[in-house]
Amino acid sequence: MKQVTISNEFMTLMVLDYGAIIQKLLVKGKDGKHHNVVIGYNHPSRYRLDDNCLGACVGRYAGRISNGGFTLDREKFFLYQEDGVHLHGGKEGFHQKYWTIEEVSYSDDPYVKLSYKSKHLEEGYPGNLTVNITYKLVHNALQVIHEAVTDRSTVVNLTNHSYFKLDDEPYIDDNRLQLNCPYMLEMQENLLPTGNILPVRKTNYDFLLPKKIGVQRFNTPFIKDLGNEKVAELSSEKSGISMKVYTNQPALIVYTPEDFSAICFETQNYPDAPNQEDFPSAILRPGETYNNISIFKFDLIV
Repeated sequence: MKQVTISNEFMTLMVLDYGAIIQKLLVKGKDGKHHNVVIGYNHPSRYRLDDNCLGACVGRYAGRISNGGFTLDREKFFLYQEDGVHLHGGKEGFHQKYWTIEEVSYSDDPYVKLSYKSKHLEEGYPGNLTVNITYKLVHNALQVIHEAVTDRSTVVNLTNHSYFKLDDEPYIDDNRLQLNCPYMLEMQENLLPTGNILPVRKTNYDFLLPKKIGVQRFNTPFIKDLGNEKVAELSSEKSGISMKVYTNQPALIVYTPEDFSAICFETQNYPDAPNQEDFPSAILRPGETYNNISIFKFDLIV
């Protein structure tokens, strides 16, 4: 595996060509020391055995798709499924592919650009898809830019799957969380959406005002307040670090894994959009460019 490190006066980012993985993101805390705010492995080879998509690009479709596939322009495309659910691009999604490091800049606003070419019918998806990811450090913010073009109509939904942990406490319960998401998708037991949209107010998922996470755990698709590009904010009194999340995507899947303490903010389209006509379209056609821009901005708590 190849590893690239870029840094500015505010933070340092380490990226792998395998899975386009964010391996480490070092941010200065109130103690003046740099803290790695993402969960990852020190030895890159460990990622080949990882089944949590740690820090990786997830695609060709992040999240779940029902019915073992989808119909596009009257043609059915069959996808890998387990118990009727297709997850995170299939058996070998983008998080398990080697990407090409296209460009690295060590300027004041350093960046690394990676690419991957997904062939027609890879994992069952139509179209030869060319994907680019740019990780860029601009002052105290990490910009994650996903772009994709296709030679045939297809569906696309990409996201970064970093698990954030802003301090070295054993649990994230004391971290404060705010979600600018007034609605969420109703889910079935298999975590596929029913198609219904529910208000979060007066539920356990109401984080419209900042509060401690406590014992609340998530595997939840939230719908962004379209009038606010800031979709989430997480902060730790222990480290003094706060992180604001901005995105041009309509949904935020918030996920807390069962086997370790961290929180994932998956900025993306709605799950199962290819099979839900009332959801935002996930279709990408030739001549169009898929564009997912998400920003993770770090500050010290005042």
